[in-house]
Amino acid sequence: MESFFKTHKYLVQRVKSPVRRLLTDEINWTQRLIGIKGTRGVGKTTLLLQFAKDHYESNYRRCLYVNFNNLYFTTHTLVDFAGEFYAQGGRTLLLDQIFKYENWSKELRTCYYKFPELQIIFTGSSVMRLVEDNDDLKDIVAVYNLQGFSFREYLNLMSNNSFRAYSLNEILTNHKKIAKEITSKVNPLDYFNDYLHHGYYPFFLETRNYSENLLKTINMMMEVDILLIKQIDLKYLSKIRKLLNLIMQCAPCTLNISQLSDEIQTSRSTVMNYIKYLQDARLLNMLYFTGESYPKKPRAVFPQNTNTMHVLVNEVDTDCERRTFLYNALHSRHKVNLGKTLSQFIVNNTLSFTYQENIENIKKINPNTFYAVNEVKCDLKNEIPIWLLGFLY
Repeated sequence: MESFFKTHKYLVQRVKSPVRRLLTDEINWTQRLIGIKGTRGVGKTTLLLQFAKDHYESNYRRCLYVNFNNLYFTTHTLVDFAGEFYAQGGRTLLLDQIFKYENWSKELRTCYYKFPELQIIFTGSSVMRLVEDNDDLKDIVAVYNLQGFSFREYLNLMSNNSFRAYSLNEILTNHKKIAKEITSKVNPLDYFNDYLHHGYYPFFLETRNYSENLLKTINMMMEVDILLIKQIDLKYLSKIRKLLNLIMQCAPCTLNISQLSDEIQTSRSTVMNYIKYLQDARLLNMLYFTGESYPKKPRAVFPQNTNTMHVLVNEVDTDCERRTFLYNALHSRHKVNLGKTLSQFIVNNTLSFTYQENIENIKKINPNTFYAVNEVKCDLKNEIPIWLLGFLY
């Protein structure tokens, strides 16, 4: 136990969280069992350690961070470890990468009922199902999702500002005033292209090569988050990697499942399963018309974020990049379906959005559509700077 406390203290004293993540203020930290999901590399570990620093730095023995990479748990159970910590006065366990522990969900439930004053906050892969199909946890766990940096978070960090997030309704009804307030302090377009290239994952804060780090992370998503958690044999990894590469070269796009099936030499149903796994791992997004959903073939597939495009695509098309950003910005807080074209999105079944490089190029402006454009600020009611939609979280 003492070695865990020593590691905990060392990590907490050195944690650096340069931007306060919005999720920090959205989580109800009074809940006894909290699961934080998110794709690999978005900052889940930092979030846990920052929580410990904010709430328990002066009394660190009441809180303990544990990473399940530790081989200790190959011969000891989580329940016994939690019991020992609890008996010594510990009240909050921070459990990182819990999916690497075989009986994690059953033992979390046991801990929940056996130690009534113990709070457990754990992180898990985006592939894990913490509520759906999980009878051990679905009635006791509160699940939150940590995303990569929004453009707002990136801009705040790089320009030393503290702009707040805005709801979609605020942006739609008051975007001219909001954009004016922001641009009076900074020109967002000076930072926007950099964000699209390398601002989503916190790796840009490190000295290591960003592209190489992200490429390594993408492979870990497939090798660990998909193969290990979904219990897929290693021999199929090459097919999943090839499928991702084929899709990324054309995405955003509609898919020819039969052609992909021939390319990777597997069945159509297996191709659909693999695409779903890649979506669960936050590498792809499947879009459907309103009223449709998986397992039906998606109407379109988008990259999960623009940073992965710059690592996996030989030459990134600006129009595809902007449409990917627009989709992911809207999808961060709202239900998004595909409209009539790859450029149109239907949000919450009612609002129509589309990306246009310049609204002046449109022969006939549709008053019922919101146009996301590459401008610093806009004067028309339904013309919105695309960067401003990066302020939704």
